[in-house]
Amino acid sequence: MLVWSGQTVSLLGSAAVRFAFIIEVWSAGGHATAVTALSLCAMLPQAVFSPIAGAIVDRITKRAALQIADTGGLLVVGVLALLHYLGELQYWQIYPATLLLGICASFQFPALSSAVPLLVRKDQFGRANGLLAGAKSAAGIGGPALGGVLIALFGMGPTLLIDLASYAFALVGVRLVRLREYKEDTAALAAKAAEKTAGARPRITAEAVAGLRYLFRVPSLRALIANFCVVNLVMVFGFAVIQPMVLLRAGNDALAVVNSATGVGGVLGGLLMAAWGGPKNRGRGMMLGVVGMCLSALVVMALVDGVVGWSLAILVGALLMTTVNSSMQAIVQSKVPQEWQGRVFGAVMFLSQISVPLAMALSGPLADHFFEPQAASGSGLFTVLGPLLGDAPGTGMAAMLLLAGVAGTVVSLWGLASRSIRNIDALLPDIDVPTDVPAGETDTSADRTGVPAAETTESREKRGERHEVRT
Repeated sequence: MLVWSGQTVSLLGSAAVRFAFIIEVWSAGGHATAVTALSLCAMLPQAVFSPIAGAIVDRITKRAALQIADTGGLLVVGVLALLHYLGELQYWQIYPATLLLGICASFQFPALSSAVPLLVRKDQFGRANGLLAGAKSAAGIGGPALGGVLIALFGMGPTLLIDLASYAFALVGVRLVRLREYKEDTAALAAKAAEKTAGARPRITAEAVAGLRYLFRVPSLRALIANFCVVNLVMVFGFAVIQPMVLLRAGNDALAVVNSATGVGGVLGGLLMAAWGGPKNRGRGMMLGVVGMCLSALVVMALVDGVVGWSLAILVGALLMTTVNSSMQAIVQSKVPQEWQGRVFGAVMFLSQISVPLAMALSGPLADHFFEPQAASGSGLFTVLGPLLGDAPGTGMAAMLLLAGVAGTVVSLWGLASRSIRNIDALLPDIDVPTDVPAGETDTSADRTGVPAAETTESREKRGERHEVRT
């Protein structure tokens, strides 16, 4: 709860400042390209730098890893605040600052996710992940509102100072929290000592690539991540046109309601996971959740009309998305050795986010130059889809949602039919997480998987692969 409360406040402050940045950039020129470029500066570093961030997280203590994102953010925002009060802050400086904040934020997901096993018992992974996901959604709702109020009442300077205070609050929580030290930490130190004796330590880029290789070397994880990558690409292709479709059909107020419903769904999903803990069969539960996401947030979203229908559809989709993501994190936390979790979570973030720019780049031109013109003329696909979707403005984008939803449902049903994904809990053995090991009371004789401390990381991976095949 210490870590969760600190991260919640930090995320809220960061969301408020991001909204303030958007207002500042828009006020400077009033160009949509400037705003989208700012979003790109925030998003791309998180996707591209995540594998390297994960490798760094595995090289240092989890406490230090948890502090990197907040310390980096505090320094960047502190420099901006200083420039503001010196009268030297210009709008173009926001872009490199946002880029640096994106790099700092790339540490947050692998650091937080790999620290969860050091904070709670194994049976509480789903609940902890749900709380963290709910905090992110809550910040998505409250952050822009807070940023708008702060900018309107006090201006940019006090808004930056409040964000500085939120970073400091998060850092205090990390410093105070009690992190359990697990047995494999000692084993990892022994392996690192052996590597140092044998020769030079691998470069950080090589360790980042190793996280990707780990995912694709274990059959069940490979099948799961491949399925998620395809579904994510398809879903983002549809999600990218939800906002312009709502704007075209109902205007700004309707979009505000739909966006709020998305955040509320995420919060409700986090609360549900915190109370429930997730499905017992996580492989089957995740795939059924993805099917529900595609049907509600894409298919139903395309077929209904009006703010109420859109809001309910996107709320259910966001709720299911939170439960699916929390279950996915719990699988990695319980199946992947602790010394590999930073790199694996960094690889997961990279693979899940790298498709977003591609899908967004394709969906806009296709909507403007293909789907909307065909919908207006009733030609091509709309000789079939026209009677189902109508011919009002935005029908072309609704068709994109429908097609994305159908494609995503087919891919997720394939995942449900795959034994490697459906039975991932049975096929991959859990790492042996102790119920409670106080800090400093570690056993050097064996790590959590029962492997002697002198055994190398490579042999531990191979043993895990043989165990999966034998099961």
